[in-house]
Amino acid sequence: MTLDDILAGLFPNGAKIETTGVLIAGQAVQPDGGPIHVLGVTQGQPLGVDEAIVLAGRVIEIVKSGDRAPILLLVDSASQRMSKRDELLGLSEYLSHLAKTLLLAEAEGHRTVGLLYGGSAAGAFIATALATGTLVALAGAHPAVMDLPSMARVTKLPIDVLKAKAETTPVFAPGLENMVKTGGIQIVWDADAPLAPQLAAVLRRPQGQDDRSRLGAERGGRRKAAELAERVARAAASHQGAQHG
Repeated sequence: MTLDDILAGLFPNGAKIETTGVLIAGQAVQPDGGPIHVLGVTQGQPLGVDEAIVLAGRVIEIVKSGDRAPILLLVDSASQRMSKRDELLGLSEYLSHLAKTLLLAEAEGHRTVGLLYGGSAAGAFIATALATGTLVALAGAHPAVMDLPSMARVTKLPIDVLKAKAETTPVFAPGLENMVKTGGIQIVWDADAPLAPQLAAVLRRPQGQDDRSRLGAERGGRRKAAELAERVARAAASHQGAQHG
């Protein structure tokens, strides 16, 4: 499914979206009416300082507008751009700034929804898709916080060891299925069904309901998170009981 197909399926009521290089930006009409801001990084290209600062600026403009309309961020990228120029300019700070603007938008009343329809990895994935309040994906998307060869270089563990861990521990493994298991992706949309109603269903969910930890625990992808949540709940109940005792 091409980007044009996706946009047409999401916004049958109309959209005005411009493409500049690998970035898209504009506004559309929500399936249930009302405006929705549309941003994105496309064409499977890396995300560098130039793209990150433009996207962050767009988000800040939206927040300053005060309209509180939702923001849909479409993502099909590579990793962050591994160039000497980007690193010397402080790429990590640019990516952090972009992520913070998306968190700010959510805090200021804008629903932020990420739609992963292609690839994304590492810092580019964290600063875009994972920084939205709700992340969904189309079947065939292929995210990776870090691929196993890169993880082997960083951890100094043999690739065979990491492959074995990835088979039983989703947080170690790249790929759509593992990201769903950890709760990072809320739902995988059916590409054969109309997209507009699927977007409308996401936008109808209560804002501020971050249930990624719960989903990861329920889906078996974050067993330690489930154990921690249980301990926190017991501690809270014990503290409440002591106050009433």
